[in-house]
Amino acid sequence: MGVQQQYDEIGEAFEGFKSLPLMRFGEVPSFLGMVGDVSGKSVLDLACGTGFYSREFKRRGATDVLGVDISVEMIAAGKQAERREPLGVRYEVGDVAALRPLVRRFDIAVGVQCLNYAEDLAAMDRMCRTVHRSLVPGGEFFVLAQKPDYRFDCASLDAYGFRCEPTGEEAETGPLVRVTALLDPEPISIVATAPRREAYEESLRGAGFSALEWLPLQVSEAGIREYGKDFWADLLANPPLEMLRCRS
Repeated sequence: MGVQQQYDEIGEAFEGFKSLPLMRFGEVPSFLGMVGDVSGKSVLDLACGTGFYSREFKRRGATDVLGVDISVEMIAAGKQAERREPLGVRYEVGDVAALRPLVRRFDIAVGVQCLNYAEDLAAMDRMCRTVHRSLVPGGEFFVLAQKPDYRFDCASLDAYGFRCEPTGEEAETGPLVRVTALLDPEPISIVATAPRREAYEESLRGAGFSALEWLPLQVSEAGIREYGKDFWADLLANPPLEMLRCRS
């Protein structure tokens, strides 16, 4: 099943991912912390899903935010959220590997679970080139994805709201992984690749990016207050997600 189809079937239920402990106290604060101050900056949110980060960046003072996703259903949910709470976020359906030339360049691009959907190295190269030409010189690209060398050995990952299992298949970029969000009333599974570290680095450098830096997932103070330090020990020892920043 293709990326578009997987996400079209999930639709608005995707918003529920962000309420699970791993997302709420790990991914979201870590990623927003890495991106930092966006006030007065334009942001291109690639594989934006239902627009969770697009909306967050607009609330934090970004001047212009464009969310792009391959899934019609995801973009429809984003537009619906914009109607409910008008923030001025723009959304459009598009494939990051074949994005239309944008009228203007952005200060910041973000790709949360984006590059890992490249079906092969050529597609990842195309994605990275697209992002590079969509940024102003010296613009920043922030990535969040499966940890490249994750060993699927975090026994208590269920406690954080997720399951992460190898499918046993291998793509050109790395192993295929089934991630299941343990949502109520029914879990939602998505299959994607977990590209090798060098696949990311070679594609990004080949597209013209420099100053590549991998950053670990953190747990927010709020997460430690709510669950206690011991609860997070396994996650911090075996984080299934990792972040990457680079400059155009």
